[in-house]
Amino acid sequence: MSKVKLKCRGTAKEGFLFGGGLIFVGLMLELCVGPVVWKTLAWPVNGIILAGFLLMIAVVFLLRERVSFFRFIGTYQSAIPTLAYAVILTMIMGMTRQTKEGMWLNNMLTFWPFVLIYVYLALILGVVILKQINAAVANFSTLRPSLLLHSGLFLVMTTATLGNADMLRLKMITVVGEPEWRAQTPEGTLREVPLEIELKQFMMETYDNGTPKRFASAIQIQTQSGKTIQAVVEVNKPFEVDGWKIYQYSYDTRLGAKSQMAVLELVSDPWQPLVYTGIYMMLAGALLLLTYTRWSYKRLLPIVILFVVALCCVSYFMPIIRSTQLVPALQSMWFFPHVLVYIVCYSLMGVAALLSVYLLIKEKSLYAQHSSLTSLDNIVYVGLTFMTIGMLFGALWAKEAWGHYWSWDPKETWAAITWFSYLVYIHYRQLPKSKPRLALWLLIISFVLLQMCWWGINYLPSAKGSSVHIYNV
Repeated sequence: MSKVKLKCRGTAKEGFLFGGGLIFVGLMLELCVGPVVWKTLAWPVNGIILAGFLLMIAVVFLLRERVSFFRFIGTYQSAIPTLAYAVILTMIMGMTRQTKEGMWLNNMLTFWPFVLIYVYLALILGVVILKQINAAVANFSTLRPSLLLHSGLFLVMTTATLGNADMLRLKMITVVGEPEWRAQTPEGTLREVPLEIELKQFMMETYDNGTPKRFASAIQIQTQSGKTIQAVVEVNKPFEVDGWKIYQYSYDTRLGAKSQMAVLELVSDPWQPLVYTGIYMMLAGALLLLTYTRWSYKRLLPIVILFVVALCCVSYFMPIIRSTQLVPALQSMWFFPHVLVYIVCYSLMGVAALLSVYLLIKEKSLYAQHSSLTSLDNIVYVGLTFMTIGMLFGALWAKEAWGHYWSWDPKETWAAITWFSYLVYIHYRQLPKSKPRLALWLLIISFVLLQMCWWGINYLPSAKGSSVHIYNV
């Protein structure tokens, strides 16, 4: 009976084969129909797609006892290979320069294999959520913070992706004393907006070396309803009116503080409430997850020591952290919490990597390795929780600074790679017959990827001149 049950659930090998099949289908689609054109999915098409996708998830869940493949979806054996493929494809994205005019590997967001793997990942996630809800209804004690995390992630992935087709990002060039109601689309065409904006004054403060400390625009906004509003917009402090967020984007750099023009970015994001809901659900789930981890003082002491050492190292090797001349983009309330939680994350993952190396060298007994891994799991769970919080803080910060949560900037891309790689470890550890040595190697590989996200990104050709996360301070 157990053999039949195992066969119905499938194996990780079958998961890799199915994922490889999806990539092959994606390549065929790329050759036959060309890249994915996201703008064709604008409302109501994206609403229909979301409803159909939710219906498909429900059908897969309800028929899981009748169809073996449906039962396979939502298992660790299907999730691990899919996460691994997501890591590989996203690594390719992080290593190659991405452009909107690029083809295949140079525009992964429209590359069918990349899209299909992420869609299948969302399908698995949706089925897992229904399984968790079903288990919690049957036995409330099975309810875990992971349900909030999974649900929030699913909401963010689906609504941010589909909602992107409805998002409008327009650049408006304003000149002092001249009302403007036209803005430029990313394609370079002009379109009218339901707001009339007049630049009253451009303001700029500089450091002693002449670099910008702060720049802002005092503007007057005339709405369609006849309302006149006075506002000041600056980096990290957009102004919202009638469903539009107005961002300070640029100015005449030749004139500097004497500039008589300012470039504003106008963003309309109808799906923003749903995306924010998903982000806050993930934050709540991550914070609750910390309460499920139990620490002894004996185990906590070396971690605290390593944290202090890591903090000193970061302060020494990354002067941007303690700089008194931060560029305007870094002058945000999100700066300190975003950096702090990542420092905690890096410290914990550093401990996990060192312990992994030690166990691989010193512990030859599989039993001893497995026993030590049980203790190691707690460190990884907490480290990944802080990593998740850091990513979410970064998403909220990016929305306030640049008008988007996630733009697949090279830094963000490597953050996703690192996050997925640690998820591979966590899910692999849930398999009943996981191999200790492979699990330890997964932690070491994940930590190497973490270094790429931390400082390696500064040396990647794909990030030079294209990443907004590379600052010179």
